[in-house]
Amino acid sequence: MNGLLIAGTAILAVALFPVWQLTRELPKGSARSLWNVLTLLILFFIAGYIAYGFVNWRNCSSFSELLVPGVFLGGAIFVLLVCFLSFKTVIDLQRINILEQENISDPLMGIFNRRYLDRRLKEEFLRSQRHNLPLAILLLDIDRFKTVNDTCGHQTGDLVLKKLGQLILSTVRDIDIVARYGGEEVVVIMPNTSASQAAVLAERLRLKIATEEMATQDEETCHPAIKITVSIGVAGINHGRTTAIDLHTLIKNADKALYQAKNEGRNRVVAISADS
Repeated sequence: MNGLLIAGTAILAVALFPVWQLTRELPKGSARSLWNVLTLLILFFIAGYIAYGFVNWRNCSSFSELLVPGVFLGGAIFVLLVCFLSFKTVIDLQRINILEQENISDPLMGIFNRRYLDRRLKEEFLRSQRHNLPLAILLLDIDRFKTVNDTCGHQTGDLVLKKLGQLILSTVRDIDIVARYGGEEVVVIMPNTSASQAAVLAERLRLKIATEEMATQDEETCHPAIKITVSIGVAGINHGRTTAIDLHTLIKNADKALYQAKNEGRNRVVAISADS
């Protein structure tokens, strides 16, 4: 009996380690509090095992006297398995989440990649169509970005792209989806937003980018303060007001608006709405 109690107590003590590790991984909140409660319960069980051992500290060999310590040992093994499997599941889920983020994110700009963009464009278009909600997209392109790369080098160009991604994310709304379209082009999906509303945000974004210092470089190789401008094409649809328009046309309109902004002198916003 004594050996069973000691083994059960040791197993419960071991079970505390994955629980503590798991609690440290969780953010503050109700889930973390519940795991803290589980820690207290395990400590309570350990104290109960020890107390039972002191009260019944003797050698025995009959089945009835070994039954309770045996159940205690089985319970300790169960607790250990549950705690270990919970911890391993959390670690595996974290690994899956990291892989998923890497699969849908652009590592340089810190925004979503083209694969995720294509998927979300289809989803948001179908949602707007199903519920008769407006939908707008911004197509943004850096003006004369090749000059930055040729003059300052591609490392500086990468810094500019990274800063651009940060600026866009800090300007758009939480519900908007920002993704790299290709090269230095970025698309912003704006659910439940008309083209005129999207154009207002696009203009605010354009001004913010134009006044921001994007990167600082050694004066021997490049001008210390690097600033850029962007051209933005805006396209929108409102299923409740217009004739049917497909996703391809929406993207084509945004590209047409961007091309017009470039032709009109760059550093400007041009909007094309299916309502007009």
